[in-house]
Amino acid sequence: MTEENQIVPNDTQNNNLKSFIFNNKKSVISFFIIIFLSLFSYFFYSDYKKNIKSQISEKYNLAINNYDKSNPQSSIEKMNNIINKKDSTYSPLALYFLLDNNLLTDKNKINKYFDILIYEVDLDDEIKNLIIYKKGLFNSDTASEEELLEIFKPLINNENLWKSHALYVMAEYFFSKNEKQKSKEFFEKILEMNNPNPQIRLETQKRLQRDFSV
Repeated sequence: MTEENQIVPNDTQNNNLKSFIFNNKKSVISFFIIIFLSLFSYFFYSDYKKNIKSQISEKYNLAINNYDKSNPQSSIEKMNNIINKKDSTYSPLALYFLLDNNLLTDKNKINKYFDILIYEVDLDDEIKNLIIYKKGLFNSDTASEEELLEIFKPLINNENLWKSHALYVMAEYFFSKNEKQKSKEFFEKILEMNNPNPQIRLETQKRLQRDFSV
């Protein structure tokens, strides 16, 4: 094919493209406006989220730095507010701070905060599982068998890092109730796992040998 012959199809394609754009200019303009607005919204929302997280971080650090054991109310209020912000980083940290310093005494309120983190905050799966475990551990002294099993169900019924920990708490729970057969069954479930926590496995073997002569 000669060079002149190649130019003709290219000119035809260009003319077709121009014709298409001219005949559909409203649609083309709308398309580019939508793309522009989508990109603008994405970056605006990303900046907004970063600013919100930065503000929450400042409030959290301020509450930590200004914490006074003799007058903790200000820090308690700030931590309560941070939990209700439902931030994936600082809401769990705020609850841990309150619990570690024994600043919450209302059990119902504590469980409410646990549920906010578990059900309303966008968390990594294993972080969420850790919070479920902490909730179960917190309630293990007072919860009924049904309540504790319900709390631990997401851990016990699925493979995760905290499954052996939850099984161990249930085994200890039943042992404290003198329900030794149930306790033994939960200890044995740990040894049946493919990859339980090594320390939990070791402690389980000791318990079975010492208390159940296994």
